Amino acid sequence: MRVGLGYDIHPLGPNRKLILGGVEIPHTQGLVGHSDADALAHAVCDAMLGAMGEGDLGKHYPSSDPKYKNISSLLLLEEVNGLLGKKGYRLVNLDTVIIAQAPRLGPHLAAMQARLAEVLKIELGQVNVKVKSGEGLDDAIGREEAIAAQAICLIEPVSKS
Repeated sequence: MRVGLGYDIHPLGPNRKLILGGVEIPHTQGLVGHSDADALAHAVCDAMLGAMGEGDLGKHYPSSDPKYKNISSLLLLEEVNGLLGKKGYRLVNLDTVIIAQAPRLGPHLAAMQARLAEVLKIELGQVNVKVKSGEGLDDAIGREEAIAAQAICLIEPVSKS
C-alpha cells in the first residue's frame, strides 16, 4: 500500500465560476487559475500522483501549456485515475478537506463527494469531503481572498488473481 498527500490553493477573483470537486457553487467570486482552478480536484490529483511516485499536477499538466487553459479539472482527474490503473494500482480511499472562509460549503459537500466518487469510479463510502473555515484569521483564506484544499489517499496494487 502507498499513501499520497496533496495540497492546492487558488485566489478568489471576479468573473470566474467557483468550482470545487467538480461542483459549481453559487458565489460572487470564483477561483482564479489556468484551468478551472478546482483546488479540491487539484489536491486529489496531487495526492494520487504522489502515491504513485509520479510528481505533481504541474509536471503532467503545466500551466504554460495553452491546451489546459480553462480545462475542467475533472478531466485531469480522470486521466490521473487512468494512470493509476495503468501502473497497476487501485484507489482504496480518499479523504479531503477544503479550507474556506466563504461561501458556506456544507450544503455542497455531498454533491462533491458523489462527483469525485463518480469520476474516480469508486464507491461513495471510499471518498470523504469536509470543510474547515479560516476562522477569520488574518491570512488570505480568513480574509476571503483564497480557498485551499488538502487530500490524502491510499492506493494498493491490483491483485492479479
